[in-house]
Amino acid sequence: MEFKFKTEYTISIKDINYGGHVGNDVYLALFQEARIRYLNNIGFSELNIGDNCGIILVKAEIDFKKELFYGEKIEIKAKISQIKNSSFIMDYSIEKDNNVCATGKTVLVSFNYTERKIKPVPDVFRRKVEEFEK
Repeated sequence: MEFKFKTEYTISIKDINYGGHVGNDVYLALFQEARIRYLNNIGFSELNIGDNCGIILVKAEIDFKKELFYGEKIEIKAKISQIKNSSFIMDYSIEKDNNVCATGKTVLVSFNYTERKIKPVPDVFRRKVEEFEK
């Protein structure tokens, strides 16, 4: 899978669990960090993808491949691989020295926080993503 968006991160001491490696819960936070940076890169945020909508995560999957340790520099890749009516799928890859350490996927819904309702993915967001990902 090709990723156009990449961002760097250095593993912090707060990311380490009692096993001496990055805790499984941290991977979702790393995905979120990449997602926030991806959205900012195309002019949006988790609270604003247009038309008074933000996003809510409704599903997450992680496949762990290799351990990560304190101080290691990693690259997190992200892409929006599919946009449906009111949701979209983001794929992620966490890599160190060109070796895949984890992959994952999240399903996010377009959500109007004022009305507390799921809404269609805004056209302005859809266009920006398609433009960036092509």
